[in-house]
Amino acid sequence: MMITFALCLISFIIPLPIQFSTLLMQHSTSNNTQALVKYNRPVIYFLLLWTALNILQAATLELHADEAYYWVFSRMMDWGFYYHPPMVAVFIRIGDTLMHNELGTRLITLLSSSAAMYMVWVMLQRYAVSAKWFILFMAGILVFHVYGFTATPDAPLLFFAVLFYFFYQQYLDQDSWILALILGVVVACLMYSKYHGILLVGFTLLSNLKLLKRGSFYFIAVLAFALFVPHIIWQYHHNFPAVNFNLFERSGGGFDITYGFTYLLTQLLIGGPLISWFIFYKAFTSKIKDAFMRCLMVNAAGVFIFFYLNTLKVNVQPHYTLIAFVPLLMLALINLKQKAYNPAWLYRLAVLNIVLIVGFRLCLVAGFSFLKQNGQLASYYGFRDWAKAVHAKAGNHYVIMKDEYQNPSKYCFYTNSLKGFGYDSRYYRTTQFDMWPFEDSLQHTDVYYLTQNKISSISVDSINTSGTAGKWYGGWVKDARTYQKVICQPAINNMTLAPGQQQGIDVAITNPYPFVINFSNKDAINKLTVEACFFLGPDIVEIQPAKDDIYNLPPIKPGEQVHYNFTFKAPLKRGSYALFFSWRTDPFAGSRNSGFVNLTVK
Repeated sequence: MMITFALCLISFIIPLPIQFSTLLMQHSTSNNTQALVKYNRPVIYFLLLWTALNILQAATLELHADEAYYWVFSRMMDWGFYYHPPMVAVFIRIGDTLMHNELGTRLITLLSSSAAMYMVWVMLQRYAVSAKWFILFMAGILVFHVYGFTATPDAPLLFFAVLFYFFYQQYLDQDSWILALILGVVVACLMYSKYHGILLVGFTLLSNLKLLKRGSFYFIAVLAFALFVPHIIWQYHHNFPAVNFNLFERSGGGFDITYGFTYLLTQLLIGGPLISWFIFYKAFTSKIKDAFMRCLMVNAAGVFIFFYLNTLKVNVQPHYTLIAFVPLLMLALINLKQKAYNPAWLYRLAVLNIVLIVGFRLCLVAGFSFLKQNGQLASYYGFRDWAKAVHAKAGNHYVIMKDEYQNPSKYCFYTNSLKGFGYDSRYYRTTQFDMWPFEDSLQHTDVYYLTQNKISSISVDSINTSGTAGKWYGGWVKDARTYQKVICQPAINNMTLAPGQQQGIDVAITNPYPFVINFSNKDAINKLTVEACFFLGPDIVEIQPAKDDIYNLPPIKPGEQVHYNFTFKAPLKRGSYALFFSWRTDPFAGSRNSGFVNLTVK
């Protein structure tokens, strides 16, 4: 149902920019049409070259770890995922249905990139910007190159952001219910792409409060919200994981003065290593002539400032500002036209900037060894052979890897299966693997445990391919059982104890699985241990096992719960601890099965 809904939305809006462009040409005179064709021709040639370069890179580079993760999303379609909405899964699913390879995974991404660039050009035609500078600036912004072929949520976000600007420009000219209908759908698609899309909508309204006087504006808001309701319902049924992740898990870094400086430097880098300073300068010194330009200015400034303020508490990823570079580019080009600025030095600098970026991309395609030494770039090489080597050992059994989602996802993609599983231990964070039913299916089966450190009691195989995947150790776990999804809810969230004080806490234990679970170790190959873990800062400093009576609890049916009084002793060292409960079975490290109890020892 999800993919059908999304395809209907996309099929409705994608042809519309072409139809609008055709109407514009039909209203032109013959001479004007010929002039327009001549005006457009360099841009069309550029877009063909742009598409060809993206096809080359998409077809030759292996999937990045994040792309493989989103490919698994596409095989497990839903109205939402742990920290992303589902549009990236729709993009990937369409291309992968046509061909299961790297190009198929990235196909819709690269086509949408070219379409977005064309729409930017159409929007700029009313300002009569130079085709030469459009090509030099568009091809010179590094972040557009990255998401011209990389299948992540930023690709649909960029496409629908440009689509929003395209139709908003028309909507400013004409208060049309048809345009309002289109914008409502586009805003919903923005939100289904990435939550950052709300910034574009909010800053656009801030730039033009007169929109509040249009009845059609409220229709846009209501329609977008109605289309987004399925995702909100999904969030509700899953206890709002995106809210918890983005507001709590990801926001705990604390202030670091280097975050702000790093943010500013990386923005200059991804904006084009040699010309970004000029683009920023020209964009923010443009003279605002109309409501659309004011929209561009407020969005560009608003997004950059918003994420800079975020550096006060977290290290902001550089690409979060992707949607700000669209209005930034447009404003800079309009400024050049306003001032008839055409210096030879800027032309030479812009060409050199493009040569550097395209040269780097071609080096990636060639796969030079020095690039494979970089941690991020190494992910593009060697994992196809690695997956084949692992599959030769594991066959059709589940392959479990600890504390990561990247390599299990790559294994899934390159074996075209869903047999890779990321076991998220108590030392790691929650991922989508904790929500998918993979773990349900591997219970009491033989699984292949793959690690990068040798485990004496398990590891019998050594896997070392010629690529950058590194050396791995594998071995069999018989009759595996895990309890990753078991929910433990302590009765209280805050405690104050004396050092060494013994204390009991009531814990409600819920079974979320579709089958009965029990904690008995009788005749079990892999023993279960239930433990209380104490965090002091970022580290677990003490672990205490539960009493033996917990293993005598009655079996729990699906959806039911039992209560257990967990007795523990406060650590001897004074301090502020975070206490949680963990279910561990050999040979795994144990999962994080509860929220934190704030424990003060004094």
